[in-house]
Amino acid sequence: MILRVAEAADAQYVDTLCQWYEESARQRGVGIAKRDPNYLKKKMERSDAIIAFIDGQLAGFCYIETFEDAKFVVNSGLIVNTELRKEGLGRAIKHRVFELSRTKYPQAKIFGITTSAAVMKINTELGYRPVTFPELTQSDDFWKGCSACKNYPILQENQRKMCLCTGMVYDKLDDQFSQSSIDFIEQPQR
Repeated sequence: MILRVAEAADAQYVDTLCQWYEESARQRGVGIAKRDPNYLKKKMERSDAIIAFIDGQLAGFCYIETFEDAKFVVNSGLIVNTELRKEGLGRAIKHRVFELSRTKYPQAKIFGITTSAAVMKINTELGYRPVTFPELTQSDDFWKGCSACKNYPILQENQRKMCLCTGMVYDKLDDQFSQSSIDFIEQPQR
């Protein structure tokens, strides 16, 4: 397995990733998984993503978004090839994108919202803690991303203070990552 920071040349994989997102959304019955191909390309060009390969084949992806002048960072779009799920690849990608986030944005709180028990478990392993929505970014750009979800009316009805997702945040800004830089060039996992 190779996990590395995505780069501009990885744009060749964008169409495949977008197909994976759409299929995942259909399987889960939510609408928030669609991604704009140009947006993913920009994430790759800015080195704000982790991409995974197994035996030379695209295996997974996750990217970083920042809000409120990089005061908040979210790791978004975690996707794994359906044939490779349940093998720990999602966990490995999530750990790498977390390290990238902490290294690139050491003064930012990392947060997320999810209904996935697996993601909540990984976030807890990384040191995230559950929080109420008012403790997360209040950026309209972030919350706009929820608008395609079938539960969006619940979020609106509660003035973005609660929904069916659980909010989680990592805010230990004096950790090991704030003191170092990490190189993510083709690191094999065993």
